[in-house]
Amino acid sequence: VYTHGWYGQAAYYADDLSVFGPDGGGGGDQEPTVPGTPGGLGVSGTTSSSVSLAWNPVSGATGYTVYRDGTRVTAVSGTSATVTGLAASTSYSFQVAATNAAGESPRSAAVTARTKENGGGGDGLPRHAVTGYWQNFNNGAAVQRISDVSAQYDIIAVSFADATGTPGAVTFNLDTAGLNGYTVDQFKADVRAKQAAGKKVIISVGGEKGTVSVNDSASATAFANSVYALMQEYGFDGVDIDLENGLNATYMTQALRALSAKAGPSMILTMAPQTIDMQSTSNSYFRTALNVKDILTVVNMQYYNSGSMLGCDGKVYSQGSVDFLTALACIQLEGGLDPSQVGLGLPASTRGAGSGYVSPTVVNNALDCLTRGTHCGTFKPSKTYPDLRGAMTWSTNWDATAGNAWSNAVGPHVHALP
Repeated sequence: VYTHGWYGQAAYYADDLSVFGPDGGGGGDQEPTVPGTPGGLGVSGTTSSSVSLAWNPVSGATGYTVYRDGTRVTAVSGTSATVTGLAASTSYSFQVAATNAAGESPRSAAVTARTKENGGGGDGLPRHAVTGYWQNFNNGAAVQRISDVSAQYDIIAVSFADATGTPGAVTFNLDTAGLNGYTVDQFKADVRAKQAAGKKVIISVGGEKGTVSVNDSASATAFANSVYALMQEYGFDGVDIDLENGLNATYMTQALRALSAKAGPSMILTMAPQTIDMQSTSNSYFRTALNVKDILTVVNMQYYNSGSMLGCDGKVYSQGSVDFLTALACIQLEGGLDPSQVGLGLPASTRGAGSGYVSPTVVNNALDCLTRGTHCGTFKPSKTYPDLRGAMTWSTNWDATAGNAWSNAVGPHVHALP
């Protein structure tokens, strides 16, 4: 393409050219026009280091550009985006513009979002938290009341809700006989006492034998309604998803969003997938976690009862080592979850799982490796994740059976992470 000035104009550089004229015949395609300004820009979620945005589609747009405080930060093809790498407890202004071959639209009206405090903030939990499952049954571990659970636990997951005859719906039946006469009224009072002490008590759905199935809109609605009813009846702060026999990402997402809409932004949402469930972002469990990232508290993957698995470096690691914990956590950390949403789930004793028990020292070394870059094995993550949420154990009962050795060692270490 040759260009020239006119009327004696001096030499110049041209980087934007428009050609007008016949299209050579047989055409008729119209030149695209600059799309309109996007509307409906809103904040769909925040973490300590990210803000999720969504807006209405614009006719004729082939993409969208997101601006933070007037600076272009990302371009996407859809009508949502998550801006990462933000500072905690900080307010930011966002705008979006629509683009196509003809150019970029004027920017939308600005919206302001404030990131949460480090560790998630707003959910009432400390920056680094310890989760423990409490057994609503007697399987040989120490029988506990909620009041007996060690103060090292920040989240107590009551195990488990029971399926009903309605697909997706759950209920909770306290095993008073198996728990030495523990009454519902005592249980509720103990839940309130733990909450008064700053702890969160949630209802866990699933378990090894859990058969709760959410596979369509009706069952998703039933799930949300029934879990919310339990939250109201017993005072639970939220729900844990521990479905070990598969789940449907589309409808579980629908169910959790419906539940969140009922329970409000303070709802605690945790998950306990098996190692195989989090090997790839294409897995249903992983997709579900990413789908609800803006309302997700923590994913405590179960690093036990597992065979060898691939780490984020593509190498195979066997359970029972620091490398197994760190290289598999890396998949979640690099796969889209915020570090504050990642925890390490381990058995409290050798009797707590069929395999995969590691000493509290190994757990603490893995936490140090991921947050500080120290005490690693052969696998060393490419960076550190000081916002890592913490650790989980099955169960508070097996921990108590062993004299609370796990929580006494891991609890203070988690709470002292950077």
